[in-house]
Amino acid sequence: MRYEKLSKVYYELSQTSKRLEKIDILSKFLEEIPKEDSDIMYLLEGRIYPSYDERKIGISNQLAIKAISKATGTDGKKVVLHWKKTGDIGEVAKELIKSKKQTTLASHILTTGKVVDNLRKLTEFEGKGTIEKKISLITELLTSASPLEALYLVRTLIGDLRIGVQESTIKYAILKAFFKNNKDYEEEIQRVIDRSNDLKEVFEVAREGKIKEFEKIDLQVGKPIKAMLAQKAKNVEDAFKHLGKPIAIEYKYDGFRLLIHKREGKITLFTRSLENVTKQFPEVINYVKEYVKGDSFILDSEVVGYDKKTKKYTDFQAVSQRIKRKYNIEKISEKLPVEVNVFDILYYDGKNMLSIPFEKRAKLVREIIKEHPYKLISSKMKITDDKKVVESFYKAALKDNQEGIMFKSLNAPYKPGRRVGNMLKLKPETNEIDLVITGGEWGSGKRSGWISSFNLSCKKDGKYLEVGKVGTGIGEKINEENKVTFDELTKLMTPLIIEEKGKNVKVKSKIVVTVHYQDIQKSPNYESGWALRFPRIAALRPDKPISEIADLNEVEKDFLEQKSKNYKYG
Repeated sequence: MRYEKLSKVYYELSQTSKRLEKIDILSKFLEEIPKEDSDIMYLLEGRIYPSYDERKIGISNQLAIKAISKATGTDGKKVVLHWKKTGDIGEVAKELIKSKKQTTLASHILTTGKVVDNLRKLTEFEGKGTIEKKISLITELLTSASPLEALYLVRTLIGDLRIGVQESTIKYAILKAFFKNNKDYEEEIQRVIDRSNDLKEVFEVAREGKIKEFEKIDLQVGKPIKAMLAQKAKNVEDAFKHLGKPIAIEYKYDGFRLLIHKREGKITLFTRSLENVTKQFPEVINYVKEYVKGDSFILDSEVVGYDKKTKKYTDFQAVSQRIKRKYNIEKISEKLPVEVNVFDILYYDGKNMLSIPFEKRAKLVREIIKEHPYKLISSKMKITDDKKVVESFYKAALKDNQEGIMFKSLNAPYKPGRRVGNMLKLKPETNEIDLVITGGEWGSGKRSGWISSFNLSCKKDGKYLEVGKVGTGIGEKINEENKVTFDELTKLMTPLIIEEKGKNVKVKSKIVVTVHYQDIQKSPNYESGWALRFPRIAALRPDKPISEIADLNEVEKDFLEQKSKNYKYG
């Protein structure tokens, strides 16, 4: 298929913010995609591989500028000036290609296959001459591109497609294109997406129009799967009201999620963001080998840090640095030891366990684990219908330096990647929300050289909407009050800059943070219509994928609950 056709679809999608219109555009396009071009499913998300694949394009703005300069014969400094003026490096490519097409550029037909091939080669280069080879591949594409194709090529390269499409939009487009929008099939399509994490694989089965064929796509040990997520409980009574009695209660650990895969003796570890962290946790590999019985399995767990001397559990921020560490692994594992708390099982010795009731899954976890405190144990859990038992358990969790407790329905299946109502969480009453940093402002004076004010955004239908700015909860040095530093955030944000105007920058939506705030108020100053009052960054969350940040509905719900409390107690 011509890349021009896909580029026109991108453009159509970018011109509407209405979800139903996007679904309609996509569904018609999906019907036209031949099987041999099914890699387009990755391109629709701005990728070249499935979401779980570790290979990323990873092209910086600087490299894109060099390629645009070479492809159009424009001086690099002029490209930079044009970029700072427009704030969109993709638009720069479009305009410069448009002016050069009339004079110097050769015109060739660009196909989606050629685009995918060249972009995948970018991930393979290593060592001397890598930069030159990458520029050459990008230039080859740009010299064959039309202005519109150049726009979306460059946006794909830097990871900022700007078409407002997310996985759920594609799911509904598949439903409309191949199953006549039959809502009875929606849940099955969602389940197969959850099992595979591969939209190309789902598309190739869906285009045959036979819902039963989805049964061929099953869990694969060693291939990451999204973790099931919890909703909030207002209090113990609220949990009983929604889940019934009795229910399972567990510690809500102040650590990070780890999904443990074992197959043919090989153990692989994935975070909730599908990142492979096997190399970062060699001791966990040993624990699993020694203390878990089974030939093949997928376990869901929470990893918590603890103080070696006192044996007291530490908070997430203390152990989070282990997730990204690539070097001196043994040294940091000695300094920051971890305990693995296993609370669920998704697959065991050839059997998919997702539809098995939680009570049976929890029982199996305890049958196959040999408990070894401060190494690997099953989660602390009770089954009860007594409010006093729950309250006592809750106090014990907080005393152990954990976040709170989880409530789980005994009959519930495991639903990967979704925030489900059959699993609730209860924490001390702190206004807390997970958001993404979408921009910031360079500081002056004492903060010169750092980005010192940060734009916080929630999500809605594939777009990111600002709900506030924050400059507190951050310091020059890490201490009890400030667990995130300006220097740390600046280093994370600088490679992600996609637009720069004066002191203000916009960045790719990659950095997830947990934010505490006083309350929420309506605000015409932000596109979301809401603003957080007195927000403070509580923690960086490298373990959380962007898909897990709060959506606009959650912000509005928190506002209504806050309003209700003020009315009741104010």
